[in-house]
Amino acid sequence: MRHANLLSAAVLLCQAGTVSDQQTPAAGIAPPEALRAFDAYVRINESRLDALLQDRNGFLWADTGARRAQLRQTSVICEPRNGKGDRKVPGGLIHHWVGAAFIPGARTAEIVALLQDYDNHKNIYKPEVIDSKTLEHNGNDFKVRLRLLKRKVVTVVLDTEYQVRYRPLNGPDWESRSYSTRIVEIANAGGPRERERPPEQNHGYMWRLNSYWLLRERDGGVYLECEAVSLSRGVPAALAWLIDPIIRSLPKDALANTLRATRSQGLKIVAAREAAAGPVPH
Repeated sequence: MRHANLLSAAVLLCQAGTVSDQQTPAAGIAPPEALRAFDAYVRINESRLDALLQDRNGFLWADTGARRAQLRQTSVICEPRNGKGDRKVPGGLIHHWVGAAFIPGARTAEIVALLQDYDNHKNIYKPEVIDSKTLEHNGNDFKVRLRLLKRKVVTVVLDTEYQVRYRPLNGPDWESRSYSTRIVEIANAGGPRERERPPEQNHGYMWRLNSYWLLRERDGGVYLECEAVSLSRGVPAALAWLIDPIIRSLPKDALANTLRATRSQGLKIVAAREAAAGPVPH
């Protein structure tokens, strides 16, 4: 999910826009055939992930020693999971990206606690996350709400809700899965005329978002990985100049920004812990 952090994630920002969203034709609700294609894709992907997690040394991206070494030298890596990162389906596009980061000195328990601190995501992941709140919490299960911002050509504000489940693996390792349950576009966000757009006025920038997180404690730190699978409207050729920069950049930007912010906050947690422990005696 962006994790729900995504959600993480899912989740959303770029540069200031210059075109009003009224100039972008509405896409309406996701067509049933697009939703069916998304659900089928998710089932196949989750079967792959289930098999991968049977291996205590399985990784989403850092699946070789060379890749892990590369990651330890690089703050964040974000790549399309297949092809160019999206595939056409009837009535829409499925986007699938994988990203990874390494947080030296961190412990998985600390990073899990960071990810689960949803009430604080509006501070950790700003300005992509405008507001955040834990709606329900039962053990390792969460229901959360995130208000997300995207600026690129147009400004988009989305109210999103997610079901998130965390699961401990072998030793200190963890995984989590986040599923969007509600995505609504907000018009005139933050102003006196703020309102939810009715479904028929939805622009289709993001109809669904699933996030799959894996945290492995190895090599003196935490490997933090995430796969984000989302569904959006397609891109009509006549409107590619307007819609394509938003639709195709949003999933990658959201994932990369979420990983960077999580890594940055994780490093602060490590520094605070080490400072509190004092100097190591010689």
